[in-house]
Amino acid sequence: MSQTHPFLADDFQIRWSSLTPEHVAPDVTLAISQAQAALDAIKAVPEAEVSYDNTFGALEQGTEALERAWGRLNHLDSVSNNEAQRAALNELLPAVSTFYSSISLDGDLWKKLKAYAESADVKNLSPVHQRFVEETCHDFVSSGADLPEEGKKRMAEVSSELALLTQKFSENVLDSTNAFELYITDESRLSGLPESAQSAAAEDAAAKGHEGEWRFTLQMPSLMPVLQHADDDELRRQVWSASSKVASEGERDNTELIWQIIKLRQEKAALLGFTNFADLTLQRRMAKDGATALGFVEDLHDRIEEAFSKETAELEAYKAEKTGEPAGAMQPWEVTYWAEKQRQERYDFDDEVLRPYFSVKNVMDGMFAISSKIFGIEIVEKEAAYYESSSEVSGDAAEVWHPECKFYEIYDAGNKEHLGSFYADWHPRESKRGGAWMNCLEAGLPPMDGQSRQPHLGLIIGNMTKPVGDKPALLTHREVETIFHEFGHLLHQLLSDVPVKSLSGTNVPWDFVELPSQIMENFCWDRESLDLFARHYETNEVIPEELFKKLLAARNYMSATTCMRQLAFGKLDLELHVNTPQYLGRDLDEVDREILDGYRAELATPTPSRARSFNHLFSSPTGYAAGYYSYKWAEVLDADAFTRFQKEGVMNESTGRAFRDSVLSRGNSRPVDESFREFMGRDPDLTALMVRSGLA
Repeated sequence: MSQTHPFLADDFQIRWSSLTPEHVAPDVTLAISQAQAALDAIKAVPEAEVSYDNTFGALEQGTEALERAWGRLNHLDSVSNNEAQRAALNELLPAVSTFYSSISLDGDLWKKLKAYAESADVKNLSPVHQRFVEETCHDFVSSGADLPEEGKKRMAEVSSELALLTQKFSENVLDSTNAFELYITDESRLSGLPESAQSAAAEDAAAKGHEGEWRFTLQMPSLMPVLQHADDDELRRQVWSASSKVASEGERDNTELIWQIIKLRQEKAALLGFTNFADLTLQRRMAKDGATALGFVEDLHDRIEEAFSKETAELEAYKAEKTGEPAGAMQPWEVTYWAEKQRQERYDFDDEVLRPYFSVKNVMDGMFAISSKIFGIEIVEKEAAYYESSSEVSGDAAEVWHPECKFYEIYDAGNKEHLGSFYADWHPRESKRGGAWMNCLEAGLPPMDGQSRQPHLGLIIGNMTKPVGDKPALLTHREVETIFHEFGHLLHQLLSDVPVKSLSGTNVPWDFVELPSQIMENFCWDRESLDLFARHYETNEVIPEELFKKLLAARNYMSATTCMRQLAFGKLDLELHVNTPQYLGRDLDEVDREILDGYRAELATPTPSRARSFNHLFSSPTGYAAGYYSYKWAEVLDADAFTRFQKEGVMNESTGRAFRDSVLSRGNSRPVDESFREFMGRDPDLTALMVRSGLA
């Protein structure tokens, strides 16, 4: 099957070169038919003979091949997009969406599952398997299993429409991001830009046949240095204007798609008897409902509003002092520039000075050393190879989808078990969507019933600064935090020891899923942990103490503004999904300004809504929709949980092991608030976040 149907091959080391567009239709079609046969087998079980294995266990295994094929295809769509592959994905998307939505709407299947769920035998299951039965039944009900036939029919249509619309949204963001490029021929316009940004832009231009020029794009490593450092106001205006218009013009305009997506989500909630989509989505998360999540965001807003207003006024006054102009609202392309000027002056600190200490290899090696010590694991890089076609494949190297991609394996330091493997792909390219993320390609299982462990297979992706010339990729401190963040997600999956795949790793409520990722960011600020990886790429020296103190001093610069930015995203998300009727059919930018009044500083030029490029909310049927508040919610958890590390020792092995055992290994095998309480001995406390942010 691995040669005939490569998308279905169960080889642990995936042969990426064999996953070509012509295999998509036959492989996915076969996977759907196999999955349907598995469901039909469950339905054929006489009610008197139902058991865990022939109902819930069979359901868990029945769709694995389809999930494997569809997961690989969607991954390639994110990191190696091309027209033929995109066309193949879109051709199969309706069939896959229809199949998945049909599972919970199949009355005969639901009847057999309920028959077992209501049987006395459930009490004989382990607590984890009992939870799986409970969670699966909840998923079925929340997807329409108990609806009348007409309601089921409409639910299936809504699910299919959402899949198509959100895929189109994502494509529009990628295509409009790639559509912009700006070539600079006058070197004087680069004044203020760091040497690293200038060199990268020159190399990028040369690669496009524009030797002697500088090329700028909307990829973050290109965009942010311009907004932060370029003295040329017009240059900043050009790139800001382009970035603000992503997916907002012509055939790639996402405006109407947003309203269609929100309307369909509201209809889905109504079909299931919920007032709004947020209440439907959050019922099994820590927040429980939209009102609680919105209240959380608004409470934090009220706590920091005064500090936020003060920071805004101080920045406006600073710009006025430096320019001799009256203080007042700034242009949106001025804010980041003047904020960076003020930060450098106030703390005598420039992020660029840190880049030589953050080569991507040193960061990865140090991150591995930290994780190995505190979590009791070993991480080994394996030889990787990139092939343009499957006919070139040779040797035992792990095949990767791009020459820059690396492959690693994680082992338990004690018993040497292979816990999992993962790919890492860190730099931007036009075929790759923006942002950073982690994903699971194959969920593993712990040893059980005499069987050996099945390792997990995951990946971590980013769009960090690329290597320039003969220098390695030298990252900003924020990019380093992002790598640690995604690795935290990865550890959550690869260190999972849950005997049910659907409950393992990151398959937890989304307002808890960011805890492992965000707690890892703390190790980017501690002297002891930093010294393991923050070493000059030429001299191997650690960050000088004076520079380290400046880094810490500048940490909470404009922290209220940073916090308010996250709250604004969460507020916009929740308002659209809680109070949907009052916004539908209105001008998107007007709605955006209304919702975020008091969450953004007044600007001289109104900014278009960022919702049009907000992949977190609109690039999948659910995603982070009604859940973006999770980042701040989990910040409360991570700031609080890290106080135990600080108290017992940041590199304390017993503390790290406790976090692995209580949180990382447990997935969704129990309510996640129990996992937090087991680690901390109590419920979470907001105080630690406010203190860490310098706001209390």
